[in-house]
Parts: sequence; structure tokens; C-alpha cells
Amino acid sequence: MIRLRSVASPWTLGSALIASIVAVAPLSVLVLALTPEGEAIWGHPASTVLPGYLINTALLLLGVGLGTLVIGTGCAWLVTLYRFPGRRLFEWALLLPLAVPAFILGFTYTELLDYAGPVQATLRALAGWSSPRDYWFPEVRSLGGAILLMSLVLYPYVYLLARAAFLEQSLCTLEVSRTLGCTPLAAFFRVALPLARPSLVVGVALALMEALNDYGTVKLFNVHTLTSGLYNVWLIMGNRQGAAQIACVLLTFVVALIIAERLARAKRAYHGAGGRSRPIEGRPLNGLAGGAALIACALPVVLGFGVPAAVLLRNTLVRLPEAIDGPLLGYARASLTLSTLAAAIALALGLFLAYAGRLDPSPLTRWLGRLSGLGYALPGTVLAIGLLVPFGAFDNALDGWMRAHFGLSTGLLLSGSLFALVFAYVVRFLALSFGAAESGLARVRPSLDSAARSLGCRPAQVLARVHLPLIKGSLLTAALLVFVDSMKELPASLLLRPFNVETLATHVFQFASSEQIERAAPGALAIVVTGLIPVIVLSRAIAQARSWRGTPGETPSQ
Repeated sequence: MIRLRSVASPWTLGSALIASIVAVAPLSVLVLALTPEGEAIWGHPASTVLPGYLINTALLLLGVGLGTLVIGTGCAWLVTLYRFPGRRLFEWALLLPLAVPAFILGFTYTELLDYAGPVQATLRALAGWSSPRDYWFPEVRSLGGAILLMSLVLYPYVYLLARAAFLEQSLCTLEVSRTLGCTPLAAFFRVALPLARPSLVVGVALALMEALNDYGTVKLFNVHTLTSGLYNVWLIMGNRQGAAQIACVLLTFVVALIIAERLARAKRAYHGAGGRSRPIEGRPLNGLAGGAALIACALPVVLGFGVPAAVLLRNTLVRLPEAIDGPLLGYARASLTLSTLAAAIALALGLFLAYAGRLDPSPLTRWLGRLSGLGYALPGTVLAIGLLVPFGAFDNALDGWMRAHFGLSTGLLLSGSLFALVFAYVVRFLALSFGAAESGLARVRPSLDSAARSLGCRPAQVLARVHLPLIKGSLLTAALLVFVDSMKELPASLLLRPFNVETLATHVFQFASSEQIERAAPGALAIVVTGLIPVIVLSRAIAQARSWRGTPGETPSQ
């Protein structure tokens, strides 16, 4: 039974308020989709475009899931279990594609591989071909191309978790499987892979949620998914109810992913042999085997980061004077301001939620914390619709009331201002700050709380004087992650930004969608350079965790 005192606590009430605000978006989408007007038009999209959207979305998720699983797990296994040339470099370099948004990778490869691009032009010059009828070249603007490029960008989600799982496995376990007759490949499939299954499932689920959120890549590649269909129904057809209905289908995909992830991990919590088990040192690979491992790890890095970075740098140097004198700096300033504001608010709310759970670790507060993180699973398009509907209704009601009583028009205070965009960023990435704050607080001993309270400190004072200095590293990491993800967010930015505001992401996408690749390059390179920040932070964290693991009995703080 829930204690009435805990329910009445200001921390619990604040958590309930935050969770209610996050729940506004999905609830408003559901209400709009089920309105009488929506029932009258539901049959039209369901009988015309919806089947194609569903098939393409399912194929996209299937392809990206397999691609990220193979690339992420294979590379994690190689750099963890084997020693080959460049292994130490690839341990962190395999994270670099995280810095490149999928739509930026998409437009760089369309420039390279289209008929007028340098690759096909070189082939025609070398072979003497004069027209596209003389040869066959794979079409990059296709579902297969979108799957391949998204896999190159999203595999680090699987790689990070798979590598952490392999590092936690005991070398003794693998040696026992070898004594029982398992080859290295058999030990991987029969021992290491099943032990890492919970982590792999989480990584693939995160990658698929990002694929569902993607709009820029599918738009550039002319792939009609639920996300692109939502834009068409809402902005081109002007059908809000139809867009909300498609958004509900998108939410169904998200819920299905969450349920599948939970079921796949249910009753499958594996434990290692203990803190004194020998860490995995790596088996040397020489000759052809070492070269094959080197190529296998280099390809994702080169294709997912090296090639697009080189293309963007080349095009940026061509347009650098124009970019400096043009409006690009204003777009960068807007992105920096919005992302910084969103990071600060999300960090404050995430810390509040995490500390409320520490003060009252009841099922209610845990449930409220998880509900507050729901926004991370919402695609940006769904979030935008879910916010515009209630914000627009509030603006219209307030404007009507002010006109009737004072003869003044308030305009669009919420839906037509930057408030909606910052609000969307905070809701979308609140889970990142909450998770980081929660994990940071979990490493602080409860005895410190008791000692501070015995000295007369109130809960807020304990947080400010004791916990904040101890978890500032976790909080800084959370702020960086929210900041960079806000810089890269495209779907919500396209739908919620005011007409006179451009962010770097919307600026780059507009030029890229109109085939003005060189003009999009400077802004795209700025986004990629900004995206390197969390990659560096993650790389350092992995290196520190790896060095600590080799010393039994110590903690990272020691």
C-alpha cells in the first residue's frame, strides 16, 4: 500500500507533475486520432497509403536491426577477444559514426554515388561508357540504400553495449568451453553471444527507435515510411486527424519494440564469475586473419565517418568565405542557444526525478521516473503533433478570451514561439539526464545522506552540499548528451520551429533536399564536429572502466 506521506511529498508531487507533462504528447495524439472527424477519415489512409508505409517501415526496421546487430556485435567481439593491428585505435574509433546524423550521411553518399557524382563519372571515363544504359550501378536512393546507411550510423548503439557485455564476461568461462571441444567460433555462438543477449537486445531496440525517428534520410532517399507519410498527410494534405492516426501506428511500433525488448530479456539476467575472474586479454591474430580483422573493423569507421567527414570538409573549404559572411553563424547561434537551454532544463528535471526516487524508493516514484523518460521513445514527428495540438488549443482559447474582454490579440504564445521547440527537446531527451543522474546517485553511499541529515540538513541541502559535488561528472556527461542530441534533432525542429527561425539541422536539410550539397556542407560539418563531443566522453569512460576492471577490489573513485 502506498504511504500517504510519500504521495504528499513535494518531491513525489513534482515527479508526478513532470510525468504528466511528458504524457501530454502521446495522450493528445490518441485523443486527436479518435475524434469523430478522425473516425470519418480513418478508412482513407488505411485503404490507400498506409499499407505501403507499414511494409516499408517494417522492412526498414528489419534491415537496420540485422545490420546493426551484425556490425556492432562482430566489431565488439573482435576488439575485445583478439589482438590485431590497430585494435587499440578501433576500440574508440568505432564510436565515431555516432557523431554523424543519418541524413547528413545520406546526402554525402548521394553526392558521391549519383549518376553525376565522382564515382560513376570515374567509372564512365575509365570504361568508355557514354550513357546509363551501358552499365548497371546500384541505386543509392532506395530502401536498401537507406538500410545500409542507417546501419552504418546506428551500429555504435549495439557496439557499446556488446563490448561492455563481452568485457564483463570471465575468461575462465570461455576457456572452459574450449576444453569441452568448442572452437573459437563455436564458443562465440554458444557461450559469449547468449551471455551478452540482454545487452544486444537493448542496443538493437535503441537503434530501431532512432530509425523510426528518422525523417531526413527516408525523405532524401524517397522511401515512404510512416514518418515521411505523417509529414505528407499533415503538411501537404492538411489533415491533422489523419496525421494523428499515422502517429498512433508509429506509437504502436514503439510499444512493440519496448515489449519485445522486455520479453527478450525476461528471466535472462546473467551473472559473471565474480570480481576476481581474469579479464579477457585477447588472442593474437597474425597474417591473413589479422588483416581480415583490421578490414572488418576499418570499413564501418571509414564508411560511417571517414568518407562523409572528407566530403563535408572538401565542400566546406569551397564555401568557407560565403559561410562566414552568410547567415550560417546566426543559425549556429540559434542552435547553440536552444540546445544549451534544453540541456539546462533537462538536467534540472532529470536530477529532480532521480533524487526524488532516492528519497522515496517506492514503486510509485520509480514508475513516475520511468514514465518521465517515455519521451525518448517517441519519434520527433509524434512528439511534434502531440505538442502542437494542446499548445494550439491553449493559444486559441487565450486569444479569444483576450479579444472578448480586452480587445487585444495575444497571438501564438506557445505553438508559435521557441517555447514549443525547447519543450520538445526537453521531453525528448529527459531520459538521458534522468538516467545519468540516477546512475550517479546510485554510486553515493546512503550513509552520507544519513550523516548530513543528522547534522540538520534538509533534503535539498543534502543534494546541493553532498551529492552535487560527487556526481558532477555524471551530470556534465548528461548535459553534453542532451546538448548534442538537441543540435542534431531534425523532425521536431522542422515541425515546431517558428517561421523566422532556422537551426543548423533544418538549414542543412533544406539545402540537402534541394540538391545544394555544397551550401549544406558547412552547417553539416559543424553538427558533426559538435557530435564528436559525446564520442570523446564515451571513449574516455570506456578506457577508464577497462583500466579499472583489471584491478580487483578497487572502485573507480579509488
